[in-house]
Amino acid sequence: MMRTHGCGELTEGHVDQTVTLCGWLHRRRDHGGLSFFDLRDRSGLAQIVFNAKTNADLHQHAKAFGPEYVLRITGTVRRRPKGTENPKLPSGMVEISATEVSVLNSATPPPFEIDDAVEISEEVRMQWRYIDLRRPSSQQKLILRHHIVHQMRQTLHDLTFLEVETPILTKSTPEGARDYLVPSRVNPGRFFALPQSPQLFKQLLMVAGLERYYQIARCFRDEDLRADRQPEFTQLDLEMSFVDEEDIFAVIERVVSTAFQEGLGITLKTPFPRITHREAQEQYQSDKPDIHTEANPWGFCWVTEFPLFHWDDQAKRWDAEHHPFTAPHPDDIATMAQTPVTARSRAYDLILNGMELGSGSIRIHQESVQRKIFEVLGLANDTVQERFGFLLQAFSYGAPPHGGFALGLDRLIALMTGAPSIREVIAFPKTQRAVDPVTDAPSFVTDEQLKELGIAILSLKK
Repeated sequence: MMRTHGCGELTEGHVDQTVTLCGWLHRRRDHGGLSFFDLRDRSGLAQIVFNAKTNADLHQHAKAFGPEYVLRITGTVRRRPKGTENPKLPSGMVEISATEVSVLNSATPPPFEIDDAVEISEEVRMQWRYIDLRRPSSQQKLILRHHIVHQMRQTLHDLTFLEVETPILTKSTPEGARDYLVPSRVNPGRFFALPQSPQLFKQLLMVAGLERYYQIARCFRDEDLRADRQPEFTQLDLEMSFVDEEDIFAVIERVVSTAFQEGLGITLKTPFPRITHREAQEQYQSDKPDIHTEANPWGFCWVTEFPLFHWDDQAKRWDAEHHPFTAPHPDDIATMAQTPVTARSRAYDLILNGMELGSGSIRIHQESVQRKIFEVLGLANDTVQERFGFLLQAFSYGAPPHGGFALGLDRLIALMTGAPSIREVIAFPKTQRAVDPVTDAPSFVTDEQLKELGIAILSLKK
């Protein structure tokens, strides 16, 4: 084994044991014949002592090591001398008296100190993200994210959900934000789209009879960015058959409350309050009401019965408020074509203190109702057939009543960690210009690559 323990795992129970550690040289202090190294790995820090009296050659050798050198150190665990203990560290009661050391890799001095106390601009941190992620505060956000996702998977497994992967290369159905398009080399002139969500595939999985699906889904939207938006993001996506709104609320409340309990030790009061879209607008002048009080601080609520349609003034037509697969309110089906402005949907959003964490709806499962929605949206029959013919055909084979939800995972983790932006909880995020600052993507490609795809760039805006 290259190492026997993690640096942060050592306690007084390891005293007198010989251990081997691997990690980065975090900090060094030289005091004449004694040198102290703080060795760092993901588990924490361990103090290493090099003593010239007991091993002069090793002490001299260690003087050549610079910041962030990658080292393998063997030594004996000792109690720290009285008065030198560090109770702030799990390993702060012990130190390792080094007997062997090897350099696994040397290191160029990093662009900034690996220290949470040092203030560094986000622009610099994201440019050197692989260095920034060595800092404990940055690592802890990703570690918490791992634990939350693990807990969500366990909760949904216990609720008999199946994790199913859906395609990344899929069909462009431009009904929401702009698609990211991928040209097909073997089908010239045709394009895949990266999924804005797994919406249509998860509905097909309900037609297939799987009944309870979930996925930690990667989604892509070519839209202008803000602190809570990225061109690629992750959501907890799920769909259920033979359910109504209350069934879905109960599942999501269990998933979210378990995540807060296991991740932060916070107990949430469930069920969350329900408020209709109309009530939210009348009482809070917002469809993202902030209902938190001193008695109800971390303010979860469901907003229900959103409008089914909204008027697109630029296109001069009705558009779907959420998406065109959202079921209309049963009382409004007969009149929605005549009075779209008053039609309500069976859509719902989960709100926390004025922030939308996710949204979902009961879906349309009858072909005739889905066709009526497309008519109100002004879609011609040939357009409907080209874009959604496969879905309507699937409905004709007996689709069960179903509904689902998508929880913004990046946004939830940012909120739980107190991060000012979702970029802080994504390993390698994009900038507000949709650029990867580490790899400088997107980048130009060669003329040969473009020729293979049958693509020509006509002009470039400066």
